[in-house]
Amino acid sequence: MNHDSLNLYSLIWPAPVKGVAVVSAGPGTSRKAQAAQTEAALKQAARRVFARNGYHGAKITDITAEAGRSAGSFYKHFAGKDDVLRALLAGWLAQAGAELAADPAGDDLSQEPALRARVAAYWHTYRAHLPEIRALGEAAQADPAFAESLAAMRHAGLATMRRHLERLRDTGHALPGDPVVLASAFNALLEGFCQIWIAGGGEPIGRPLSDEEAIDTLTRLLMHGLAGQRQDPG
Repeated sequence: MNHDSLNLYSLIWPAPVKGVAVVSAGPGTSRKAQAAQTEAALKQAARRVFARNGYHGAKITDITAEAGRSAGSFYKHFAGKDDVLRALLAGWLAQAGAELAADPAGDDLSQEPALRARVAAYWHTYRAHLPEIRALGEAAQADPAFAESLAAMRHAGLATMRRHLERLRDTGHALPGDPVVLASAFNALLEGFCQIWIAGGGEPIGRPLSDEEAIDTLTRLLMHGLAGQRQDPG
């Protein structure tokens, strides 16, 4: 991996400020709460280490040093760095689902607000969870289990979008192609655009691209291509 071209970790995960003391748990804090704090600290540390070193370059000792925890503490919560990556991925998917569920726009993709909500959820969670996404891509190259997980995530996204598009077709919209092929194109466009502009630093267009412009551009492009014209029933 070319870390020079993908070096976003210092912007996404700022280093702890030197001289600021870490407040330790008081005597009244339960062991369960302390364990939850340790697990959260290890996961956040793993995200920073994955962003900085990549998945293959990350070591358990890097993660524990970043979190200020012992190796023994790490193994009380995770079997290895693959286990902590799975926990981070679960959080990523949960956030994406929660963001969509909380949006009042609904799921009728013939309506621009609903389509925009889905595009925005993908964009924002991709940006927020870039370390996990990169780590998953690296892990999938060497570990068949992660390769299967990555394929399963893509297939689930394909199936969900296919159902949305079939609903559009069944309610009278003239789609420009087979719903399953369109679903694949929809997901590939989102993933590829995010890879270029979030993970890869963007194209040389001479100016920055804001989140709002990116989301609006994707939404309008997809809206025009997917919803099509409603067929005249007569």
